[in-house]
Amino acid sequence: MAGGIYFLQASFAAKGFYAMAAIMLVSSTVAITKSVRDNEEADRIHNKIEDAQTERLLSEIGKGDAA
Repeated sequence: MAGGIYFLQASFAAKGFYAMAAIMLVSSTVAITKSVRDNEEADRIHNKIEDAQTERLLSEIGKGDAA
C-alpha cells in the first residue's frame, strides 16, 4: 500500500490523504480486534466464575442431603 501511494501520479496533498486514510484503517482494525478479543476473554472468565459458583452450590446441596 505504501509503495502504491508513493508511486501514485497525484499531488503531494492527495498522497498524504491516502496515507493518513491507510494509517487510520490499520489503527481502527487493531482497535476493533483488541476490543473483540477482550470481550471474549471477559466472557470466558465470567463463565468460569459462574461455573465455580454453580459447583460450590451443588456441593453444598449434596452435603446437606447426606446429613
